[in-house]
Amino acid sequence: MPASRYAVSDVMTHTAVAIGREASYKEIVELMHEWKVSAVPVLEGEGRVVGVVSEADLLPKEEFRRTDAALPDQLEEASKAGGVLAEELMSSPAITVHPDAPVAEAARIMARRHVKRLPVVNALGMLEGVVSRSDLLKVFLRPDEELEEEIRRSVLTELTPGANVDFAVQDGVVTLSGPLRDRALVPLLARAIRAVEGVVDVRMELESTVAA
Repeated sequence: MPASRYAVSDVMTHTAVAIGREASYKEIVELMHEWKVSAVPVLEGEGRVVGVVSEADLLPKEEFRRTDAALPDQLEEASKAGGVLAEELMSSPAITVHPDAPVAEAARIMARRHVKRLPVVNALGMLEGVVSRSDLLKVFLRPDEELEEEIRRSVLTELTPGANVDFAVQDGVVTLSGPLRDRALVPLLARAIRAVEGVVDVRMELESTVAA
């Protein structure tokens, strides 16, 4: 099976922009603008993450500018509209990920929780970095030659020893061709190759063979 499993620590930004509980609304906006980020972790003590302030946490200030009224499902947003400090604006507890988590796990968390960035914390909850959507896409920068070597070594050698299966990688798309006696291997091959970090797609052009 594929040997490479890119972890969050392989792609994350180690120098993370963060704030304390007492950071003001304007300071947060200025920091986001300066560093071109959509969210910042909120720290206390020696660096423990206690929350995150995102653009979504800041927008209620504008949304409820002209009215004091709010629908029942808007009460949390309306309360944040009156916030001026990070501890009043932040979403807590923070949605985080550990540095040794697979990149795929971070992607799932972002998709399910509808966030663009995740603080990366150690077992004690201390900030070690931040991983963003763009960071997760770094795995697709792997050269085709590197993908070829890994697929040959950790997929084909294990699943199709002795078979004359040919394959090529172009722009991250893997195409398999040639004879394959055991058709039950097709879905296994496809799944194993897709699991290689950086593979964009898998195309099967395999031929059935019959034992003599």
